[in-house]
Amino acid sequence: MRPTLSVIRSFLTAAAGLLLAGAASAQTAPVPVRIGVIPVIGAAPIFVANGEGWLKEAGLNPTFTTFESGPNMIQALASGTIDIYVAGIAPLAVARTKNIDVRVVAATAIEEMVFVAGPKLAPYFKDGADKAEAFKAFHAKEGRAARLATQPPGSVPNTTLQHWLWQVVRTGKPDAEIVAMGIDATQQALLAGAVDGASIREPALTIVQMRNPAMTLIATGGEMFPDQPGTVVGVFGAFADRNPQAVEGLVKALVKATDLIKSDPARAAKPVEQALGKGITDVATIQKALSSPAAKFTADPRVIIEATKKLQAYQVSIGTLDRDIPVDGLFVPSFYEKATAR
Repeated sequence: MRPTLSVIRSFLTAAAGLLLAGAASAQTAPVPVRIGVIPVIGAAPIFVANGEGWLKEAGLNPTFTTFESGPNMIQALASGTIDIYVAGIAPLAVARTKNIDVRVVAATAIEEMVFVAGPKLAPYFKDGADKAEAFKAFHAKEGRAARLATQPPGSVPNTTLQHWLWQVVRTGKPDAEIVAMGIDATQQALLAGAVDGASIREPALTIVQMRNPAMTLIATGGEMFPDQPGTVVGVFGAFADRNPQAVEGLVKALVKATDLIKSDPARAAKPVEQALGKGITDVATIQKALSSPAAKFTADPRVIIEATKKLQAYQVSIGTLDRDIPVDGLFVPSFYEKATAR
């Protein structure tokens, strides 16, 4: 028996439905995205966006890799092992001089880096003492330069510390010795007394002061480098070109996460603690760090463009950057503008 016309139509309709369903499923399949991140409070928006499920809602399937510094992450970006960079702006300028196509689509935080003096150095800054004179007095009394920990040359922490020492405070070069090390090592060295001070970010600031109240905040991020550009979200160019909708969804999720951190830090602290806690801190500590003077959150990449130019100029002057890099190609604010369009 030959099938009737109605049976054929039913079969074709069902087949078409299956094809359309398959196509729709393919279109909505999560986009795998490999995210490299520095474990600091400035990166909190990406952890909140993931913890709240907003990255998944944006069509992303993220995996995270933790790095100790931005320069180390650039190597992973160049080798194609990460798609998204969540760290300081300074190494990205260096990356572009090496023809690594990375685009800043969002900021997360500004003025993150602060300077903390340990118990031996802190007393020299009492009663509003001139900071250059404080370093000089320490040198005279201890017979050596103050040892100050920070991250590797080319990073934002290193650059801002040098700017504060040599340009703002005008410390004598013999009076301060910069020691480059990783983030965890910096915190440990400060607590152990192996260094006399450090440029650190949250949650390290809250943790070291809770463990040793003699740790003294000497300079805020704004004092070290006004409008200091902090953590940003950079997207590898090839990934952005292949997945523009995913990048737009990523930025929308970051905007929502930034708003949540400001409006409800208690709720935001939970996914951040899960990402950063590592069993060494708790939600209450993270919540305090989110509300710290060293934690200023913004998703708008446009607010740090001018400060980035100044940061680059200073990097050129100290030899960690060969030349100024035009920021027009580095910053791509269109994703943020779409994400916040009313």
